[in-house]
Amino acid sequence: MFDHPNEYASVIRKEITASDLHVNRPLTNISIGYVQDESMFVSDRIFPRIPVQKQSDLFTVYPAGDWNRDEMKIRAPATETAGGGYDIDRKPYYCPVWGVHRDVDDQMRANQDEPINIDAEATRWVTRKGLIRREVEFATKFFSPGVWNTVLTGVAAAPGANQFLQWNDAASEPTKVVQAAKDAALLRTGIMPNVLLLGHMTYSGLRENDSIIDRIKYGQTPGAPAKVTREALAALFEVDRIEVMSSIVNTAKEGAAQSNAFIGSPKGALLVHAASSPGLLTPSAGYTFVWSGYNGASDYGSRIMRFRMENIRSDRIEIDMAFTHEKVADDLGPYFEDAVT
Repeated sequence: MFDHPNEYASVIRKEITASDLHVNRPLTNISIGYVQDESMFVSDRIFPRIPVQKQSDLFTVYPAGDWNRDEMKIRAPATETAGGGYDIDRKPYYCPVWGVHRDVDDQMRANQDEPINIDAEATRWVTRKGLIRREVEFATKFFSPGVWNTVLTGVAAAPGANQFLQWNDAASEPTKVVQAAKDAALLRTGIMPNVLLLGHMTYSGLRENDSIIDRIKYGQTPGAPAKVTREALAALFEVDRIEVMSSIVNTAKEGAAQSNAFIGSPKGALLVHAASSPGLLTPSAGYTFVWSGYNGASDYGSRIMRFRMENIRSDRIEIDMAFTHEKVADDLGPYFEDAVT
């Protein structure tokens, strides 16, 4: 087999390396995906959802003034009582149908190795696209400058009318600013705001605010320092709950370098009255209408489908949803612009 003894010697002296013993393969118990957790999205936690049978219709709005006027008069003997009335306004909604899909090719599926599962991943991918679209629509309709009639603007110094000292300033007192806004909303409508929605940077600024830390620190114990949590802030501001918009969106086209931004104004805040559930004569600053009559679903009128695309030898994973976020009572929602620097 060997023409010369030295050839045999060179074979037996060859050092064994790691690559002789092991061929690298993907781990089957982990993979890295930048998938935002569902808890980061707030669009389904602020206002009630209303299933509707038709894509467009009208909803009824009663002006606040007609219900808060004192119109009773003393009734003299043999006379009629004082009369009164109220106006009715009707506003439209329209639920566009949004959709996106990902195709799972037969060749790709047949050639995949663990831990890849392209069918499950495609389903998760389209689901996240739906969450992002809902959040972007929510920010456009509710959490952006110029949406609400009542806007309070944060400034670095000497606040004037409809202004306040920004909440990351050492001298600012956010609880007083929010309480004044609550009182003003109550005076306008007779309804007290009960939900405070914060941009991510606003939330960060509030957690470092000196006046807030000073009020919370008395609850600390040895080994358990006081924490400025959402629950603690809700108690200070006397609202039912505080939500934070921390989700992000990549605004770049596919294949380009990512360009991430927070969804909604990261320096904004919104104080609203949100009904716990929809109903007749139930005040709420906003509602989410979902066209359940389109596909029988009541959760954002959404449906994920899988069907065969034989012409391209693939299975299509598709989601569509029919919904709209609508501001229905502007007087119930003061917006805080540039709440922090």
